[in-house]
Amino acid sequence: MTAYFDYNATTPLAPEALEAMLPFLRGEYGNASSIHRPGQRARAAVERARAQVAGLIGSKPDEVIFTGGGTESDNLAVQGAVRASKRSQRHIITSAIEHHAVLHTCQALEKEGAAVTCLPVSSEGLVDPGEVRRALTAETVLITIMHANNEIGTIQPVREIAAIAREAGVLFHTDAVQTAGKIPVDVASLGVDLLTLSAHKFCGPKGVGALFVREGIELHPILFGGSRAEEPRPGTENVAGIVGLGAAAELARAEMHSESQRVAALRDRLERGILETIEATAVNGTNASLRRVPNTTNLRFDYVEGESMVIALDLQGIACSTGAACSSGAVEPSHVLLAIGLSPEQARSSLRFSLGRQSTEEEVDFLLQTLPVVADRLRSLSPLTPPNFATKMTA
Repeated sequence: MTAYFDYNATTPLAPEALEAMLPFLRGEYGNASSIHRPGQRARAAVERARAQVAGLIGSKPDEVIFTGGGTESDNLAVQGAVRASKRSQRHIITSAIEHHAVLHTCQALEKEGAAVTCLPVSSEGLVDPGEVRRALTAETVLITIMHANNEIGTIQPVREIAAIAREAGVLFHTDAVQTAGKIPVDVASLGVDLLTLSAHKFCGPKGVGALFVREGIELHPILFGGSRAEEPRPGTENVAGIVGLGAAAELARAEMHSESQRVAALRDRLERGILETIEATAVNGTNASLRRVPNTTNLRFDYVEGESMVIALDLQGIACSTGAACSSGAVEPSHVLLAIGLSPEQARSSLRFSLGRQSTEEEVDFLLQTLPVVADRLRSLSPLTPPNFATKMTA
């Protein structure tokens, strides 16, 4: 048997999205910018997808810009908003647990002269709205705080932070890559000015995303080449990908309530099973009242290297992930887990399990049968395991 627990990295393409895409991968090859009939059929498909995405997030269709994915959307939001500002000094507020698509963009702007405040988070991964308010300056042009974290699933108080931004006359962007299509995301209710989403996180195709830009907001383009210099995202549209995104958005909207409940029950069962059967294990960044996305859990397994566990589980047909990053041949601990107060050793011993549309009870059972054996074997081989713990395991 195989079992996939890495939906936060990417998801399988929904059959409904594939079916919608197929005509535009075959006979419907028109350029959506062309005025002839093949081009206009492509344009109509793009505009239908725009309406479908708008329906998912509660926006107007003309507030949706299609991009090449979440990373490009984050870059366009952050770079575009900061560079469009007419202030001579520009200040950005973000958090220590943002996706690198945001953090690295902020770092690049910092090298160009922008000031960046990177806020700490609590042990649950929460940004304190009061800290956001205290970080505001007369030069602040953008606040960018993610809706939910990709590693630990913590849902941020976006509505409260957006209200602070609005009161100060500052633009607010949220990376909703891990929430759009999983939980209700309504841009009017949240009060955000800019919002990022990505198709392949909710059973759409890779290589396509969208950015919500509230009506009236101007962004400086980060790409050039369109017929009009002020276009925020020039270039020939990826019609098939955009159509797939639209179909996935419509499917997610229809199934969201039932799927979120089903997946949350599977996640909770998986989490309980691991904690009950494997010693020296804990959930990272959570408590009984914390709001998390329903599909995500992040656990640490003391005395075991997470990377070794991922490889061992993969050999058994189970796919999951660590939050670690490989840099120059060395595994660096997750910046998210370090930010919530874990030691480098604890961060390196952590695994993320994320579920989705095709997750089943049988997969959860398979993981719960396999994981204790893998953890026990790796601990018996690990120099990190205390002698008395090894004796207890092998007794």
